[in-house]
Amino acid sequence: MQRAIAESVDINKRTVVQSGAGIGKSFIAAAIAARWVTTHPVDDVYVWTTAPGGDQVSGILWEELRKLHVRQGLPGHIGLDNKWRIDGKLVASGRKPADKAAGADEDPDTGQGFHRRYLLVVLDDAGGLGEWLWDSAENITTGDDCRIFATGNPDHAGSRFARVCDHHPLWTHFAVSVFDSPNFTGEPVPEDVARKLTSKLWVEERRTDWGEDDRRFISKVLAKFPSDHPQQVVPAVDLAACFFADIQPAAALVPVELGVDVGGGGDWTIVRERRGIRAGRRWAKRTDKPEEAADIVVDAIHATGAVSVKVDAIGIGWGLVGELRNRGKRGDHQAQIVAVVVSEKAGDERKYHNLRAQLWWEIGRVSCQRREWDLSQMEGAETTRAQLLQPRWFPDAKDRVQIEAKDDIRARTGGASPDDADALLLAFYVAHDARASYLEALTSGRLG
Repeated sequence: MQRAIAESVDINKRTVVQSGAGIGKSFIAAAIAARWVTTHPVDDVYVWTTAPGGDQVSGILWEELRKLHVRQGLPGHIGLDNKWRIDGKLVASGRKPADKAAGADEDPDTGQGFHRRYLLVVLDDAGGLGEWLWDSAENITTGDDCRIFATGNPDHAGSRFARVCDHHPLWTHFAVSVFDSPNFTGEPVPEDVARKLTSKLWVEERRTDWGEDDRRFISKVLAKFPSDHPQQVVPAVDLAACFFADIQPAAALVPVELGVDVGGGGDWTIVRERRGIRAGRRWAKRTDKPEEAADIVVDAIHATGAVSVKVDAIGIGWGLVGELRNRGKRGDHQAQIVAVVVSEKAGDERKYHNLRAQLWWEIGRVSCQRREWDLSQMEGAETTRAQLLQPRWFPDAKDRVQIEAKDDIRARTGGASPDDADALLLAFYVAHDARASYLEALTSGRLG
């Protein structure tokens, strides 16, 4: 299969691989890149690689390239800066998308200026790359001798990666599940290679832990794009669109607020940051003691400058609210502490069973559909993405939206609970202020 993929890059303009987990997709990308450089004229060859994050570029693909370079005695020098030079000539480089810290999420010039006769673009973990990067790849591979190679796990429904994997007429497509790798086919490979590939034990553990119907099993093991359940609260296609960064003005990155899902019975207490419309960092501690949970919340307040903290106040959450308010009085922080009881009535009682249903529907579902939040830089993205896709909805006795209970989600998913997702929803929740709503209605004339 790897030989067939490599041969495809030789003869086809565009090759895409949707792959299971741990079966050598980054290795084959590195091998293809190394072969491309060393089998074309040094003055007219270039390989440009990218991936969603810096660690993915440096620690995975280019680490494989550095190993190949030494093992095969390839010409030139590959530095830790992810640049390959032969006789002083730059023949390959790797970088993540442009720095997004200041809100400049796109860099239309990325990859520009690399026009060579033999230009190869490698898109690693391609499902996490935005449309503009795919366009950049197309814009620089205009010659007949240029190539694009894209590979990744089929996690991101609705992405450009998913579209080109769906039998796109311009792309040569491969789908490689874990069952196609040597540990399952019996193809002989060196023992050290076999130990690095996905094992039969891991697959059986995932089957037990996740279940065969779980989105992660379908993607990571079977190498297929999961489909949505008809009553899934957050559609996967809509969620995927929120992971591709848009340029955000400074005004869109305030206020800074935190959401806290409190762990009961020794579960994780999760703290999530949002900066305006953008999701950010994550803090977690396995504790149900208010004073211990308060420590990480106060640390998060100091780290972020958060002006508001919204805490799930059910059960032991009330203790955390009290502890945080007491610490505020002592001067340990200046954030407003908001108690949110999601089991209470919703702001719109005619439409939602309770406040939890309103949070999941209006923030989780509608925000994704309208791209009203930016999850592109969210820490712990894979876990939170999976949790956002877990809950299902159904009509209650009054035909209102009701969200599947946490205990039911745990039972259906083998113990998983959407704690990260709940903390994220709380971070984006705007508490209903009845007095402010009345004054707004009065001044706008709607009470006349």
